[in-house]
Amino acid sequence: MQWIVLAVIISYLIGSIPTAYLFGKIFKGVDIRNFGSGNVGATNALRVFGKRAGAIVLLLDIIKGILPVVFLADYVLLRSAAFSADALRFIIGLVCICGHNWTVFLKFKGGKGVATSLGVLIGLSLKIYIFAKILGIVILVWLVSFLIARIVSFSSLLAAIAFPAAVFFFKLSLPMQIFSLLACVFIILRHRTNLVRLFQGKEPRLRFKKS
Repeated sequence: MQWIVLAVIISYLIGSIPTAYLFGKIFKGVDIRNFGSGNVGATNALRVFGKRAGAIVLLLDIIKGILPVVFLADYVLLRSAAFSADALRFIIGLVCICGHNWTVFLKFKGGKGVATSLGVLIGLSLKIYIFAKILGIVILVWLVSFLIARIVSFSSLLAAIAFPAAVFFFKLSLPMQIFSLLACVFIILRHRTNLVRLFQGKEPRLRFKKS
């Protein structure tokens, strides 16, 4: 059991690494929270720092989700059988997302969890075959909605809803259903202000620097 507790703590800390904040501080000498939307996520990094920086932050946030679900879970499973493999990956994945959304390093004010959730889903798809299909559906929903609306938050919310919808469509297990619903709820909660602007027709379309 101690291995699982340790894995949860490590997963939270990995998720808590504020990549956009660190990128701004190290390479730009600024606090990203003072610019754009003030969010410490990949989308704001894209708007504030440009394409290259946004892509780097996005990639790092995705990797944050993959590492615990794949490698940390495998390490624990070799040493403890207290949880099933799938259940352990779900728990570790959710904790990692929580770390990104509510990071201990920035007074529990983090990003919105989309990129890290995608990383968790990628990690799960590498270990659980059916999740590869779920991943494809989620990405397709995001891409199609973004190409139509050009609004990141709108696409992210639709993709988040598509996740549990696909899980229920394929009639996956109860733990998978619970995991998908919680992941969806986390993203919706972190997009509360975006939802208000979407309903008001004031949510901005994506614009960013070229460099």
